[in-house]
Amino acid sequence: MFVFNEKIVLKKFLANNSYAFLLSSISITFVVWAIQAVNNLDIVAEDGHSFLIYFYYTLLAFPKIFSDLLPIIFFTSLFYTIIKYENNNELKIFWINGVNKIQFYNVILRYTVLFFFIQILLTSLLVPYLQNKGKTYIKESTLDFFPSLFQAKKFIDTVDKLTIFIETKNSNNEFTNIYLKDETDDQPRIIIAKKGRLLASGDIRVLRLLNGQYLNINKFGNVTSFNFEKTDFNLSKFLTKTTTYRKLQERQTSELLMCSHSLLIKKEALKNKKGAINCNRSSLKEIMSEIYKRIFKPLYLFLLSSIVIFLLTSNNEEGKFKKIKLFIFSFGIFFIILSEISVDYSGKNNINLLVSIFFPLIIFLVLYSLFYKRINYGNNKK
Repeated sequence: MFVFNEKIVLKKFLANNSYAFLLSSISITFVVWAIQAVNNLDIVAEDGHSFLIYFYYTLLAFPKIFSDLLPIIFFTSLFYTIIKYENNNELKIFWINGVNKIQFYNVILRYTVLFFFIQILLTSLLVPYLQNKGKTYIKESTLDFFPSLFQAKKFIDTVDKLTIFIETKNSNNEFTNIYLKDETDDQPRIIIAKKGRLLASGDIRVLRLLNGQYLNINKFGNVTSFNFEKTDFNLSKFLTKTTTYRKLQERQTSELLMCSHSLLIKKEALKNKKGAINCNRSSLKEIMSEIYKRIFKPLYLFLLSSIVIFLLTSNNEEGKFKKIKLFIFSFGIFFIILSEISVDYSGKNNINLLVSIFFPLIIFLVLYSLFYKRINYGNNKK
């Protein structure tokens, strides 16, 4: 009898909740993504990258946004579906057909396992990979943004330690009356030229300048100058002000685990190879917080499903049901906020990490026990 009823629960209730989750995910994630995409317009407007790079970079951020929003969407969709079933008296069908509330809770927990592994997959594998992919697009575009960077009659300081001004520009990337201020060395220099042209040689961008003058300024403010007929100014050494180094959020989970193992178990830092993670004691806090965020923070999903299931301890025929709904919803939001706070807390030391890991598990077991006793007490009372 229960097999039949469990199929009803899985096919009807879970299908409806999955639909609500999917609809909410698409709409909310898209809105947040659109807002973030607008904020990222600086990549084009100020940093000089192309719209194609901007599109790739913002599109690859979509899974991260969804991953960040997944806990609250999961909680609210489950809350909404149970309330909807209760208001339509559809839950009574399950109770009448022999499905008790403990069995229903166990089905919800198995359903939560699916979202737990989805969250783990996103935070541990997909999101870091795509974040790094987006940063790679920015890095590889540093040679391509110079043509769009040069704009007539505007002082441009998008490139770090370089200020550019040109009076005119044509379709062949030829310029007139050029002003450059190069601050890459201790002694800044100013270059003035009547004409110039942007050239590409392999991976190198060069600004060929004609009929101009170098002005070198020493630390005492003294100026020395010399004229030239033709010179090539190497632009490839300059980078956009957009952050191009890989952050911890963009590192593979295996890198973080290897570093934490070396620091905590072997008690030694890993050698800093080019492009490798900065694995030393000073970065341990951030590394442990990132590991916790990816692997252990999704445990809060079980806690959230255990909170929302307490809606079954009452019904819409009771006068206190509205207060119970408000309390359960507020309680769930509180733990979602707490899960975000726990990320920073977990990285401070090993004790904090253990507390952050076991806290949602302990609260989950407490809530499960309370729910079990509450339902059994209600059944015995009847």
